[in-house]
Amino acid sequence: MTYESAKAAFADWGVDTEAAIARLMTIPISMHCWQGDDVNGFERRAATSGGGIQATGNHPGRARTPDELRADLDFAYAMIPGRHRLNLHAMYLDTDKTPDRDEIEFEHFAPWVDWAREAGIGLDFNPTFFAHPKADDNLTLSHPDQGIRDFWIEHGQRSRDIAAQMGSALGSACVNNIWVPDGYKDTPIDRMAARTRLETSLDAMLAPAQDPAQMLDAVESKLFGIGVEACTIGSHEFYMGYAIRKGTLLCLDMGHFHPTENIADKLSSVALSLPQILLHVSRPMRWDSDHVTLLNDDLLAMGQELVTADLLDRTRIGLDFFDATISRTAAWVIGTRNMQKALLRALLLPLDRLRQAEDGLDYTTRLMLTEEIKDLPFGAVWAELCARDDRPSGLPLIQALDAYQAKVATRG
Repeated sequence: MTYESAKAAFADWGVDTEAAIARLMTIPISMHCWQGDDVNGFERRAATSGGGIQATGNHPGRARTPDELRADLDFAYAMIPGRHRLNLHAMYLDTDKTPDRDEIEFEHFAPWVDWAREAGIGLDFNPTFFAHPKADDNLTLSHPDQGIRDFWIEHGQRSRDIAAQMGSALGSACVNNIWVPDGYKDTPIDRMAARTRLETSLDAMLAPAQDPAQMLDAVESKLFGIGVEACTIGSHEFYMGYAIRKGTLLCLDMGHFHPTENIADKLSSVALSLPQILLHVSRPMRWDSDHVTLLNDDLLAMGQELVTADLLDRTRIGLDFFDATISRTAAWVIGTRNMQKALLRALLLPLDRLRQAEDGLDYTTRLMLTEEIKDLPFGAVWAELCARDDRPSGLPLIQALDAYQAKVATRG
C-alpha cells in the first residue's frame, strides 16, 4: 500500500498521519552504550563481574575501544529515524589514565562529549556500582563498612558532576541514573538497617546542588538479581518513596519486575506523584534477561500508555538490553526502531473515538474499535517516515545491517 492510500485510510478514522509522523520525530530515545561491547567498559584495570550483569554469547564484532564503539554507534544512528541520545556508563571512560571510580573526572569523558556535539546528540550518564572489587559483596551504598560506603558516595558525587558538565556542554539536561546491586543472597536479619544505610548514602551523594537544566537525578529499582535473590535493598517501594520525597526521577525498567507485572500500568500511577519518569525499555524472557525489544504486546502497551496518558513530555525513554549472541549494531537498531514503532502506532490511534466510547461506558464499541484498528496500514506510515529521514526499511535495512556486521566481524 502507498503512503497516500494509508493516509486516506487513517483519515477515515479521524487520524492525521502527518501529525503522528511529526510528533514521533521529536521524541529522542537514549540508546545504551553497553550493548555494543557486552558490558565490559574501558577501564584500564582488571575487570570483575558482579551485580548480576552478564551478556551471553560470543558473536564476532564486539567493540574493543571507545573509537570502535563510537563507529558502531554512528552506524546504528544512521539506521534510526530522528535525533537521539546516548546513555553512557561511568566505566566507559576514554582516557590513557587509570583513575579508580572515586577519582573520575569530566576530562576522562571529554572525547564522548566532543563526539556527541559533532553528532548532534545528547548524553545521559550512570555511575557504575558493579564490576569492581569494592562491590564484590553485592553491597555498595548500603555496605556496613563506612569506608566502602564513602568510596561509592564519592563515585556517585563525581558522576553527578560529570553529568552536569555534559549537560552544560551539550545544552541538554543529562539524566544521571543511579542503580546499585545491593542485596542479600539469603534471608537477612535486619532489612531496615541496610535500607537506612542506603538512604543515608543517597542523601549524602545527592546533597551537592546541581542545576536541573544541566543534570537530573534518577533512581532505579529492581526486584532481585543474581546473588541477591533473598532481598534487594533498593526495591521498587524503597525508590518510589525516595523519589517522591526527594524529588528525583523514578526509573522504571521493564525487566526489573515480576514477568507477569504490566509495567505500562505503573506509569499513570507514579505520574500522579512525580513530575518526570525515566523509562528503561527491555524484554525479560525469564525475569531480567534483557533481550532485544520486540514489537510485542508489552512494548505496544508501553507506547500506548505514554501517548494516552499524555506522558511523552514527562518521560525520558532509554533502552537497556544486551545480547552477545547476535550482531550488536543490529540489536541497537532493531530495539530502538521497535520502540519508535510502538509510539507511532499509539500516535495513530483514533483516541477521540476510543475515549468517547469508554467515557460513555460503551465497552462493546471500545472493544470493536480496538480490534478493527489493528488492520490499519501502520507499516506504510512507518515506511514513509523512514524514507523522509533517508533511513532504510524492509529488505534494504537488512542488507545494510548485514554489510556492516560483515565489516566488523574481523575484529579480534
